[in-house]
Amino acid sequence: MEYFFEIVRSMADFFFGHIFIWNFLFATAIIFFQRRDPKSVWAWLLLLYFIPILGFVFYLLLGQDFRKRKMFRIKELEDELNKAIRQQEHQLKETKLEELDEGIKDYTDLIMYNLGTSGSMLTNDNDIDIFIDGNEKFDALKEDLRNAKHFIHMQYYIIKNDVLFNQIKDILIEKAAQGVEVRVLFDAMGCRTVNHKFWKQLNARGVKTAEFFPAILGRLQLRMNYRNHRKIVVVDNKVAYVGGFNVAKEYIDLDPKFGHWRDTHLRIKGSAVLGLQMRFIMDWNYAARENLLQNPKVFLGIEAGKRDFCEMQIISSGPDNTAQQIRDNYMRLITKAEKSIYIQTPYFIPDESIFNALLIASHSGIEVNVMIPCMPDHPFVYWATYSYIGDLVMAGANCYTYNNGFLHSKGIIVDGKVFCYGTANMDIRSFALNFEVNAMVYDKKKALEMEQLFVEDLQFCSQITKDSYAGRSLKIRLKEQVCRLLSPLL
Repeated sequence: MEYFFEIVRSMADFFFGHIFIWNFLFATAIIFFQRRDPKSVWAWLLLLYFIPILGFVFYLLLGQDFRKRKMFRIKELEDELNKAIRQQEHQLKETKLEELDEGIKDYTDLIMYNLGTSGSMLTNDNDIDIFIDGNEKFDALKEDLRNAKHFIHMQYYIIKNDVLFNQIKDILIEKAAQGVEVRVLFDAMGCRTVNHKFWKQLNARGVKTAEFFPAILGRLQLRMNYRNHRKIVVVDNKVAYVGGFNVAKEYIDLDPKFGHWRDTHLRIKGSAVLGLQMRFIMDWNYAARENLLQNPKVFLGIEAGKRDFCEMQIISSGPDNTAQQIRDNYMRLITKAEKSIYIQTPYFIPDESIFNALLIASHSGIEVNVMIPCMPDHPFVYWATYSYIGDLVMAGANCYTYNNGFLHSKGIIVDGKVFCYGTANMDIRSFALNFEVNAMVYDKKKALEMEQLFVEDLQFCSQITKDSYAGRSLKIRLKEQVCRLLSPLL
């Protein structure tokens, strides 16, 4: 035994005695084997320099990109199967643009961009219901699930085995017993606390489940990047949901840690449902290895809305795409703003272009309003957020912290004409590393309704003024600086 420990000690002495060489090799791997943003590279190199070896372990958990192309090759092949549908969407472009309201024609370039980069179809026959309360959203969802006749497609980043999903689970099992095809897609990281036996029990009751990007070692999830952050439900192609609410008790105000959960979710009827259906199908095909494109049932039943007739596009982004479509939509909306910009986001860590565009808008006299939570659920992210918010405040923007619980709403409203809401936060992770989906809505009536909801939230907010920000404590300043430095990694 003594001989064994002597060998281990010798190996450790050799390893740490050559730590400079190991750091050099690790740095070489980071710099030369990946194409990534230079700021991100420097942040990783600083972390590696100040925390040798352990820094590289963090890199393997949070930053490694070596298998990205291989991991999503199957998804890219499935995207090719959708080429015919995209070509049809392009053919619709000219006729659809002519039908746009005069005020919305200002955004024809954005509509064309979405068509050109990802075949996001413009539809103009949609009804939209906006939910900002979890209980109301899930009551409506459960009613739609009960009315399902053919299929239920459900996809969430987080599903917890608690009181909320137990209610939904009973409905899913009942519908499966009636012959309805029920599929539930969940992310392995978001659902890491749920035992696999739970999903097997659902399978045994007729509910098909699939895990996106499963853990390597049982429930030990080492891969933080490339998470499927989308929240989509499609029922019979008659109604679809997209937005910020996941499935757990905190989203219906039952977790005292967060209190009231302020979020935004859209219930959609009309042709835009097909956009969300296609997004679910592509994710399901990748995770479950079941090609739903060959199932004719999943394309039947689309019905036009009857009330609002909103023009909209379903846009999505992820590490399997070359374009950061949601980020680019945010960017174009900000640069086209003439009067006002309203942003709600739990995490505000924009890339340099988005951040500079907001600073320029504020300096140009455009009313820039940003609302963030008053409490952190991820401390490092929160203090990095506060740092960026401070710069906006000093540039003349109106920035607020939401005090009535936790703000999880994600989106932007511009000039009371258009809005883009869904699952994407205003941060680098949502822009480049997560799979996200948003609804881009070109409708004055609904945009003004969203703007009014923002204004109503202000009664529960505190404004971050120049004086209050300048007077923050040394402790907060230190937190901001450290987290701002690490922001490309968050």
